[in-house]
Amino acid sequence: MKTRHQRLLLILAGLAVFGVVAALVLHAFRSNLVFFFSPAEVAAGEAPKDRIFRVGGLVKEASVRREADGVTLNFVLTDTEKELAVRYKGILPDLFGEGIGAVAQGRLGEDGVFAATEVLARHDENYTPPEVAQAIGDAHERTQARKTAIKATAKTVIAE
Repeated sequence: MKTRHQRLLLILAGLAVFGVVAALVLHAFRSNLVFFFSPAEVAAGEAPKDRIFRVGGLVKEASVRREADGVTLNFVLTDTEKELAVRYKGILPDLFGEGIGAVAQGRLGEDGVFAATEVLARHDENYTPPEVAQAIGDAHERTQARKTAIKATAKTVIAE
């Protein structure tokens, strides 16, 4: 085999190895990528049905319920617009509580209940995860826009 052919074979082998490594890295990146959704986005069907994702909001007051085993917990996350039931089995962070911002990671079940594998809570009294704060702010803006539209419609009807 000529030197020229050996170099060409070496270059092609290097490109093949590079391609395989790049494909493996991209696959690992894609499988570990976790997206964040608000309860309103989950209710709208924007969340994936077959993948792990994160959902965040405020833990609804009077929604935290422990099952008889003492480890399984049911609670509701809300972004002030929509609510999402969450089931979690495990140890909760110390700062987890009602009215507190939380993020849960897991899958949405067929029954519409989010099966969490991990629950994160704020780390101090002044912090809310940015995604949760954004989701709550967006939901609040949509609610205010609806109220304004309803008031404008009511004034128009009364004026006529």
